[in-house]
Amino acid sequence: MEWETVIGLEIHTQLATKSKIFSGASTAYGAVPNTQACAVDLGLPGVLPVFNKEALTMAIKFGLAIGAEITRHSIFARKNYFYPDLPKGYQISQMDHPIVGKGEIDIELENGKTKTVGVTRAHLEEDAGKSLHEAYDGMTGIDLNRAGTPLLEIVSEPDMRSAKEAVTYMKKIHSLVRYLEISDGNMQEGSFRCDANVSVRPKGQQEFGTRAELKNINSFKNVEKAINLEVLRQIEVIESGEQVVQETRLYDADKNETRSMRSKEEAMDYRYFPDPDLLPVEVTEAEIKSIQDLLPELPAAKQARFEKDMGLSNYDAAILTADKDLANFFEQAAQKSGHAKLTANWVIGDLSGRLNKEDKTIIESPVSAEMLAGMIIRLAENAITSKMAKEVFDAMWNGEGDADTIIEKRGLKPADSGEVEKIIDEIIANNPDQVEQFKAGKGKVMGFFVGQVMKASKGKADPAQVNKLLTEKLK
Repeated sequence: MEWETVIGLEIHTQLATKSKIFSGASTAYGAVPNTQACAVDLGLPGVLPVFNKEALTMAIKFGLAIGAEITRHSIFARKNYFYPDLPKGYQISQMDHPIVGKGEIDIELENGKTKTVGVTRAHLEEDAGKSLHEAYDGMTGIDLNRAGTPLLEIVSEPDMRSAKEAVTYMKKIHSLVRYLEISDGNMQEGSFRCDANVSVRPKGQQEFGTRAELKNINSFKNVEKAINLEVLRQIEVIESGEQVVQETRLYDADKNETRSMRSKEEAMDYRYFPDPDLLPVEVTEAEIKSIQDLLPELPAAKQARFEKDMGLSNYDAAILTADKDLANFFEQAAQKSGHAKLTANWVIGDLSGRLNKEDKTIIESPVSAEMLAGMIIRLAENAITSKMAKEVFDAMWNGEGDADTIIEKRGLKPADSGEVEKIIDEIIANNPDQVEQFKAGKGKVMGFFVGQVMKASKGKADPAQVNKLLTEKLK
């Protein structure tokens, strides 16, 4: 039997406010445990929550960016459940009237087609604290610093049909919240994580299968692994004659397995009711318009501009605009160098490769946009060859200065045309068999000649010039 996978994601995005959603306590990451949880976060008797308006503004920004309905009258509710890192015994969230209604996100599939994924809602809520299991033998520590941190929970429709589609959608949301500057998107710190609802059904069946929820996954790689594992598990369960149980499961990255945590609760189990301490949130048209005017250039618009104004391919523009900081770096370098395509090649190729190898972000790059532009200018005007450019790049990366300083210090200078021509004549004269092969139509022999010339010139010859001269002389 052929099976179809059905996936919906609930993405939890910590908002980049300086204080918590209902208190003045700091949201800074990394503080000593339990030093940033005030009386409001702990739900002590007599305290009252006060809504952080900046969290509202950030939620509306997201809603506008995905073309969603913005709810004019939204309310907060108490979601009741009991867990050690939830000191109040309930979480303040939104149920019936979320601030952001239906919207959509377009994702690009591997076959080049575009797919629209529906966003059901995005609601505001407070984060819970954190349970620490590793540091205590046989016990669990509780850190409540995170309690009360503002979250935007972005709930998709069950529109995705593979783990790769889910990861592509998640990356699109991640890029968007960073462009909007409403979250730092730091997955290692838990600022951006997701729950994946996964089910399978026979291909062609309209009715959804029973779903399992994979809880709190905080890396793109693990989302893909966890979903694929869960799909295989569910198929094996059904094909063995048993039934999939609706439950919450945990993905264990170390063991690369999912395991059951608890049966999945329904909304009624949380006993939602409007929070009596918080007034309804009223949003006016004027407020929405003022927030709309603050929206930055979004990834899709930036990608279109890179293609139209800079002549980049769809592929290059998509890679460069996926990350806000990378897009800014590229644009600065391209403007200074005046050679957008050449700059794109270096940013996507050598620079990104080196960053990945050393596990650095573009912000941490030892080679600045200005330094890269300086090297590209010299390469474009043939002051250095492509091989020399790689040498210059390595030297810049290692802190030896800018391109001009390195070029002068190392005496990097391409061989002049007369010198190159002399080398070519000697190589042609010394390799009559290869000359005959080329004239007989074996074009691959050209690579042999180019390699010999580059070797003889010690890499100082310009490959483009070498190819041109060889083509003329081998006719």
